[in-house]
Amino acid sequence: QVQLVESGGGSVQPGGSLRLSCAAFGNSYNIEYMGWFRQAPGKEREGVAAIWIGSGTTEYTDSVKGRFTISQDNAKNTVYLQMNSLKPEDTAMYYCAAAVDWRWAAFWYQVSRYNYWGQGTQVTVSS
Repeated sequence: QVQLVESGGGSVQPGGSLRLSCAAFGNSYNIEYMGWFRQAPGKEREGVAAIWIGSGTTEYTDSVKGRFTISQDNAKNTVYLQMNSLKPEDTAMYYCAAAVDWRWAAFWYQVSRYNYWGQGTQVTVSS
């Protein structure tokens, strides 16, 4: 089993920045890639970014490219999401997720590809 614990959410004005953290506990050795998802009220959960633990390769959804950066600290079993130039439409609950099956990595943006989920951390962008 793997437990994921997110932190770093909060409220910020448009144009501001936040950094989310996701720490993995337990049998994290078999994690192939990790992703950040978000879900706004009344909307489906969407993939924001993903990172491959071994290679460090990253992927982003188009709406956050150039603004968000996903990174990892393997020594701490932690993945980060640096969010800059935040917009009101970035407001959502943000979730960290981990996947153990590398065969579906091309579909990193799909909720069903992930085996473990964190509880979520709220991000609110408002003036």
